[in-house]
Amino acid sequence: MTRSNSIDLNPDILAAAADSRAWPFEEARKIIERYRKTGFPKTVLFETGYGPSGLPHIGTFGEVARTTMVRHAFRILTEDKIATNLLCFSDDVDGMRKVPENVPNREMLLEHLGKPLTRVPDPFGEYESFGHHNNAMLRRFLDTFGFDYEFASALDYYTSGRFDDGLVKMLENYDKVMAVMLPTLREERRKTYAPILPIHPETGVVMQVPIEEVHADRATVVWTDPATGKRWETSVKGGGCKAQWKPDWALRWAVLGVDYEMSGKDHIDNVKTSGKICRILGGTPPEGFNYELFLDENGEKISKSKGNGITIDEWLAYAPTESLALYMYQKPKVAKKLYFDVIPRAVDEYYTFLSAYARQDWKERLGNPVWHIHDGEPPAIDLPVPFALLLNLVSASNAQNKGVLWGFISRYAPGVTPQSHPELDRLAEYAIRYFDDFVKPSKVYRHPDEVERQALEKLGEALDMLPAGADGESIQNAALNVARKIERYQDHSKQSPEGGPGVSVAFFQMIYQVLIGQERGPRFGSFAALYGVAETRALIGKALAGELAA
Repeated sequence: MTRSNSIDLNPDILAAAADSRAWPFEEARKIIERYRKTGFPKTVLFETGYGPSGLPHIGTFGEVARTTMVRHAFRILTEDKIATNLLCFSDDVDGMRKVPENVPNREMLLEHLGKPLTRVPDPFGEYESFGHHNNAMLRRFLDTFGFDYEFASALDYYTSGRFDDGLVKMLENYDKVMAVMLPTLREERRKTYAPILPIHPETGVVMQVPIEEVHADRATVVWTDPATGKRWETSVKGGGCKAQWKPDWALRWAVLGVDYEMSGKDHIDNVKTSGKICRILGGTPPEGFNYELFLDENGEKISKSKGNGITIDEWLAYAPTESLALYMYQKPKVAKKLYFDVIPRAVDEYYTFLSAYARQDWKERLGNPVWHIHDGEPPAIDLPVPFALLLNLVSASNAQNKGVLWGFISRYAPGVTPQSHPELDRLAEYAIRYFDDFVKPSKVYRHPDEVERQALEKLGEALDMLPAGADGESIQNAALNVARKIERYQDHSKQSPEGGPGVSVAFFQMIYQVLIGQERGPRFGSFAALYGVAETRALIGKALAGELAA
């Protein structure tokens, strides 16, 4: 994705932004309203959180991408007169609860369960700790997509004393914090819960133990090691303790003055709880919203441990980053299925929005996802062949390399080459890869029945009557004229140009099922124009001869 810190503030954009109902603008207005009476701080702070117990994933991308969109909208609405910062905060002092299954040296890691991730050795042997390794992966991940952000490590913030005053404030209001937390916990958990977790001075483990005494005057807590029975008094300053995760969230909001942070729908109650604690600590909870979660193809919540759904690496193996950014932009408060079948549509929708952008006025442009995806500077890209059409071309031609595809493309669009249209060349590679991995294994050709055989024979004859170089529209009309005369494919809820019945979608479904072995495809006329009329007739001949279906 192309990103830039520059920002276009021409009067037409500002006027359109003032009335835009696009969700990033609606979110940005929450921040403006937050400071309407008091005036803005020196810097408005946007935050996203990351748990470095594993590698960055598609949810990490979505949260940073969406927050970036809100930040850009805020800059437009305030005419870029207010400094902004996006802080990507890593909770790398969190104790390692279990050993990930996708890392080497798992037995070694077992010896360090419970320790802060930044005190667990790196199983890859590359960094100071496992937490440092995953933090580096996060930064590399964000840098790859060109995000403008500041990285923050909980280890640095705790050990440097940045959170000291906030932790002392938590001790001073310990009973109030407990009064907020205890009703949210199961009865058994209430007996051992503490909002502050001491780091064991000897073992380095993050201790999940009750706090027996609180001494705000000397900034310490007293606790007992259940393994040895030894009592300890530990300072909350300088990294001697860390906050439990909901109080920790509140601590960050209050100490850092976070103005905006979004989170998943599953955190609605947690946001409320952390907000109450934030106020106890003297802060104001940030603005934000709870986005809906992603579902797999069966409508079940995607889980990293289950492995259901799709990873960001898997998406980007078959489609450009911009298509994923579009998927994140669209309807963030509506649950969406996230699996491989959604990729082709997302790709074509992205380029459709991109194509429309040049023809739109500023009001429409600011409602166009590509304006938000590209920070107001979407590229001008000519794409003569949609991705779905490329996929069907690969399917029909069994192309194994881009050279074969470009033979068809160049004939369909003279003068279009990999050099003149590098984006199309990139999509051709994605199409071959997607076809090989997902379409080809599931292709099921079927034999046509008698009515279908006659329809295909008539279609072949109609194609043979077309003049050389017939375009997609002519081919489509020829196919429709064939279907209108066959009772099975007449749709009496529609009307043909001559006043007769229209054509049922079942006609084109039959074509793709019999000729390509798929349930659906793009507009038939466009496909046949790209593949070639002679080649399409030959495909019909193979289907009628029984050479396609097993």
